Amino acid sequence: MTDTAPDPLNLVDLLDRLVEPGDPPPVSMAPQTWGWTALAALLAIAAIILTVHLVRQYRANAYRREALAELRRSPEDPAAIARILRRTALAAYPRRDVAGLTGERWLAFLNRAGGASHFEGESGRNLIRAPYRDTSPGSDMKACAEQWIRSHRREAGP
Repeated sequence: MTDTAPDPLNLVDLLDRLVEPGDPPPVSMAPQTWGWTALAALLAIAAIILTVHLVRQYRANAYRREALAELRRSPEDPAAIARILRRTALAAYPRRDVAGLTGERWLAFLNRAGGASHFEGESGRNLIRAPYRDTSPGSDMKACAEQWIRSHRREAGP
């Protein structure tokens, strides 16, 4: 009996005996830690709060948009401009603070609320006289009224 030794395996034979590994499972794109979920929730809440704030601000300024549209439609009539300013002020401020103002007190209120001296000089005088008599249209009265409507600070309401 001859002792035959098994044939030594060479490298190629060993490589042929290897089993091909399977494909790895797909990598999930979902966050794996709670921090990302918390961040996504905070961002969603911030987006909702911002949207609610912007919608409220848009609705609160509806009176401005309406006044500006009416001002654009109106002729260069000081009486019409005075009515538009009075209605805008009544929409933005408490009636008790605005309704009784006339003359110089009305102009002082407009200048104070607008944060600038919009109605000094001829445009202020025309605004005071406009509801009571015919006045010549001031060269910049309509522009002053538009600037006041855009820039006045509305009182914080409920």
